[in-house]
Order: sequence, then structure tokens, then C-alpha cells
Amino acid sequence: MVRAVCLDLMGVVLRDPYLEAIEAAIDVPMREAWRLRDPQAWPEFECGRIDEAQFEARFWADPAGELGFDREAFHRARRAGYGFLDGMEELLTDLRGRVDLHVASNYPVWIAELRERFALDQHFDGVWASCHFGVRKPDPAFYTRLLDEVGHAAPDCLFVDDRPVNVEAASAAGMRAAVFTSAADLRALLAGEGVLA
Repeated sequence: MVRAVCLDLMGVVLRDPYLEAIEAAIDVPMREAWRLRDPQAWPEFECGRIDEAQFEARFWADPAGELGFDREAFHRARRAGYGFLDGMEELLTDLRGRVDLHVASNYPVWIAELRERFALDQHFDGVWASCHFGVRKPDPAFYTRLLDEVGHAAPDCLFVDDRPVNVEAASAAGMRAAVFTSAADLRALLAGEGVLA
């Protein structure tokens, strides 16, 4: 029996504007910019090992100023691009009180502004992110920490993510797991599990 549903945030509940925000903030095509990035900066920021200022200083190894990175444009586009994916806000409302709901996200400290802006505490019993756990999916330690917070046995938890590698890791941790495709498909899955009529 499913007692808890753990949903990734970006690409499952909310639209992720990250790449569009980068494009809005640079003066060169994305493929050119990508060669200048520090590949460890984003994961370390998501895990809370570096703060936002350190992330911004490290993300682009751009001593020649080729990118012309506009921090304000980045955050404007990022904030403007968030929104509930089609059907997800309604699904969360329908699930309330039927099952424990938790966010299980790889995301940095920006999750705090999303928590407030989208009233996540009204929809979820817990909001957990890599910046809280100090580790990212698909590391097994993420799922161990998540299960500790959720308080249900792994087989009683359904984990849903848009990345198959994260779903496979949840399954390896003993959770029921599914790749997200749409709110309608998730609703049908939950109906099949007896969570929704």
C-alpha cells in the first residue's frame, strides 16, 4: 500500500527555467558557453557546499569576459520561468489527505523562495532537497535521508522523478518508483495504486 508519494520538484511539479535563464544572461550561444563552465560548481551549490556568491564566481571560468554574464537577467528569467506543470496543482490538491506527500529534489537554496511562492507547505508534508541533505540523487545516501524524513518503510513509498537514473536509484533503495511523463499519467498510476479513485 502506498502511504507516501515523493515527487521531484523540477520537471515533475514545476517547470524548470534554468537553461533558459542562462541563455537570457549570456552573449554567446549555449554550446560555446558550456565549454567555459566549472562542472562541479552546480552540484556543489545544490548540495549546499558553496553559497550562491561562490557558485556565481565559480560557475563560469570566464577570465576573458567572453560570456558577458548578466546576473540580474539570469535571476529575472529564472523567476519568471517557474510555474506548475499542467495538471499538477490540481493533482496535488486531490492527493491532500489521502497520502503523505513529499518533495524530493536536487535543488539549491533557491528552493526556499519556491516554497514560499508556490505555497509548497500547503501541498506537501515535507520539502526535502539536496541542499538540506548535503547529497544529490542518485546517490543512495539521498534516499536513506529521504526515507528517514518521510517516516514510512521504502516499499510503502512511491518515488516519481523525470530522470530515469534517479528512479532506478529509488527502486534500488526499495521504493516503488516511476518515471514522470505527465500529470494525467501520474494520476492514472495513483488510481491503479488505490490512492485515487
